[in-house]
Amino acid sequence: MMAKMDSETGTGASAYEHYMGQWSRLVAREFVPWLAVPAGKTWLDVGCGTGALTETIFETASPRYIVGVDPSAEYVDYLRVRMPDQRLCFDISGARDLNFNEEFYDNTVSGLVLNLVPELQIGVAEMVRVTKRDGVVAAYVWDYAGEMQLLRYFWDAAVELDPAARELDERIRFTSCKPETLAGLFHDAGLRNVETRGIQVPTIFRNFDAYWSPFLGGQDPAPSYAVSLGDERRAALRERIRATLPTAVDGSISLLARAWAVRGRR
Repeated sequence: MMAKMDSETGTGASAYEHYMGQWSRLVAREFVPWLAVPAGKTWLDVGCGTGALTETIFETASPRYIVGVDPSAEYVDYLRVRMPDQRLCFDISGARDLNFNEEFYDNTVSGLVLNLVPELQIGVAEMVRVTKRDGVVAAYVWDYAGEMQLLRYFWDAAVELDPAARELDERIRFTSCKPETLAGLFHDAGLRNVETRGIQVPTIFRNFDAYWSPFLGGQDPAPSYAVSLGDERRAALRERIRATLPTAVDGSISLLARAWAVRGRR
């Protein structure tokens, strides 16, 4: 969720929304109620990106206010325009050095970001540091190694055609995206009552073009790989994926996406 966008047209944000943001919003709708946070609390959303989690908190959790931070100035500018409200504030900050005092927020959350943070333990420690005593610290990441089917079909086909693509596959790169690893990170950070759960959402595409076109936006590892290929190799990848996807008679494609969520109390 920390990818760049064009600061004037918003094409980067639009590409991410088309590719992954829409599915993150479905996960957020399950994730926020699971936290069971009372109304009137303050929230920090770390790595807010295009605002999927921030917007869900705002619409469903009756917050006092929410601050979203992201290292991308372009994303922050985009959200300031897209979500103007006195209870919302967006600022530039990286996850490893949050620009807030200790015990500043009632709750600190992050969606689809932890796997992107170098020195992840420092990022989690920062989330804990800025959260008040008895506040909730929570996050979710994609289950890249399991039920993230739209990516699994892509990378399985890519590696079959180009074994060197294996090193780009999120399943190989992001080994922290497992419930036991997430729980261990939260325990090691001193959080109490740590729990994990899987959140599974449908990812339904009306036809193959609806599945394939988001991979041409250049956002995240899979789209970046797709657009890096020459026309002939990209066409071969497209047709290999098309041949393996479970396609209904009407042309629609129904897949599943699972995220692993973790929560703890400071």
